[in-house]
Amino acid sequence: MGLTVSSNFCGGNIECIKADKASDIRLAIAKDHKSDFYQWFYFRLVGEQGQACKLTIENAGGAAYPKGWENYQAVVSYDLEQWHRVPTSYDGKQLVIEMTLAQNAAYVAYFAPYPLERHAALVARAQASDVSYVSVLGQTLDGRDLDLISVGQAAKSKKSLWFTARQHPGETMAEWWTEGFLERLLDPVDRAAQWLLERAVLYIVPNMNPDGSARGHLRTNAAGVNLNREWQTPSMDKSPEVFLVLEQMKKTGVDFALDVHGDEALPYNFIAGTEGVPAFTKQLQDSLDAFQSEYVSANADFQTKYGYPPNKPGTANLTICSNAIAETFDCLAMTLEMPFKDNANRPDAAFGWSPERCKRLGADALDAIVGVFERL
Repeated sequence: MGLTVSSNFCGGNIECIKADKASDIRLAIAKDHKSDFYQWFYFRLVGEQGQACKLTIENAGGAAYPKGWENYQAVVSYDLEQWHRVPTSYDGKQLVIEMTLAQNAAYVAYFAPYPLERHAALVARAQASDVSYVSVLGQTLDGRDLDLISVGQAAKSKKSLWFTARQHPGETMAEWWTEGFLERLLDPVDRAAQWLLERAVLYIVPNMNPDGSARGHLRTNAAGVNLNREWQTPSMDKSPEVFLVLEQMKKTGVDFALDVHGDEALPYNFIAGTEGVPAFTKQLQDSLDAFQSEYVSANADFQTKYGYPPNKPGTANLTICSNAIAETFDCLAMTLEMPFKDNANRPDAAFGWSPERCKRLGADALDAIVGVFERL
């Protein structure tokens, strides 16, 4: 039957240059629509069980973050549930993935995908809880719903905690994190969750960029816009996702915000703070330090040694989500970054940084939030 390479499904992205023989399959990653960003790939390879395959992504060197290919291994799945790492090399120009088909059909991806079907199932499970409420903030440029999950009964005495994920659609680890966070938050016998819900309402946007997710984008929405550079002047014309969320934030207020992402190059989990915003204070610095300390205690995969250098006072880019929220609402706002590769401090040769570890990191964030709550 020969070889078939396809990506015409939710989140799929690849261009097949040739697939005449298994030992020399030539591929290219397509750019985000109306953008030069590209790095996310996700495709299906069909051949014969036992066939040794060598796949070369020819344009890897021109990707958005070529450092992301260094010491990187692609993920493969046969059941769309378990994703294991396979040998991958990068010569500065091309990315080469080598694998032997354990079954006739395999899925190959940059990181474990989180398709819109799973997103819909996550929202459906959340609304089954009697402490949560599902609503739609509005529609995206492609006409998709922008879902908001509100957890907890609103009251004037309660704080408003906001969580946004997947502004960059290719950073699928962010929604895996959110799944783990929600599962624990909605557990009726979890003491930390119950304690928190007595004192706060949590507003969660599991996928800020459903259009980019469906289109197989790395970083942008349907208009080719990087949503994480739209928080100062969002518009319904090019960044409705940010506009709609920010309008809702103005209604609820924000006492705490966490924006969840993935970093292509750094093999660590870390927080990027908002030290550079004009409104940043010693109290916010103490709260930031306390949150990170609590997170280190809660989860062995989180660390504080490696990450982005903090901005100097007054130099923060206020178009970025966490910076804009910190400045606008005078609150503790942070960006959480997770790796596409593996956690270099705790490597796993078979699976690397995985959906299961993302979910655990999400669940354990609850302990860090409880630990810092009285400082908010």
